[in-house]
Amino acid sequence: MSEQVQPQKPFQPVIKVHDFEGPLDLLLHLIKQSEMDIYDIQISQITSQYLEYLHQMQNHQLEVAGEYFVMAATLMDIKSQMLLPSPPPIDMEPEVEEIDPRQELVDQLLEYQRYKKAADHLKDKESLRQQEYTRPAMQVPADMIKAHVEPGINLEDLQQAFTNVLRRQQLATPLVETVAAEKISVGQRMKQVFAFIQEGPARFDDLFSDMYTRDGLVTTFLAILELAKHQAIVINQTGLFEPIILVEGPKSGEYETNQSSAD
Repeated sequence: MSEQVQPQKPFQPVIKVHDFEGPLDLLLHLIKQSEMDIYDIQISQITSQYLEYLHQMQNHQLEVAGEYFVMAATLMDIKSQMLLPSPPPIDMEPEVEEIDPRQELVDQLLEYQRYKKAADHLKDKESLRQQEYTRPAMQVPADMIKAHVEPGINLEDLQQAFTNVLRRQQLATPLVETVAAEKISVGQRMKQVFAFIQEGPARFDDLFSDMYTRDGLVTTFLAILELAKHQAIVINQTGLFEPIILVEGPKSGEYETNQSSAD
């Protein structure tokens, strides 16, 4: 890990502080190395270690970012506050709980630690995602296509296939959706589905691949039923549990002519 210090002036060289992303990162490293409790930081020891690290960087002729010196000043200020004796209590006045001068620094370290863990988690997920490969869509094999609908295919089979599509879509839906998709009518979806099938036989599931909302899925299913009703498409299945394949129907030409005249 290293931090690039933004140049303060034009053409100023970029300076890197070795191994650490900032002063908080360095402090966490020193606390872990010294096996300290983050809630009970030994300020005197940490300040000495921190300043020693900065001196080593300067001895190696590395220019250290200004924020590291700001943190050094903060540590010395906290150290001086902790060395000052507490004022004696005054009689007849309620005791006031003293504020630990380290508290603000501890809060910053805890918050930074949470962000650092989250960033590491996202980095691991990115690394895993880079090892995944998505297979491109494949054409329907010719041996899956039949000229007639199998006797076993009926509306219940289609309903079951559509239920499976809904279940998969529900599992893939994100918890938060920020953009609402524009709704599409059944007639518009019929044109899209018919144009898709005109390019070649299609699997039933593939017709829902570009739909990400429940309304879109239902509209697509109704469009398929309407096209089958007009015999613009034919629904095939070679056998039980085999893919459902959609091809152009006997009245596809008539349907296309009617659509062209309607437009």
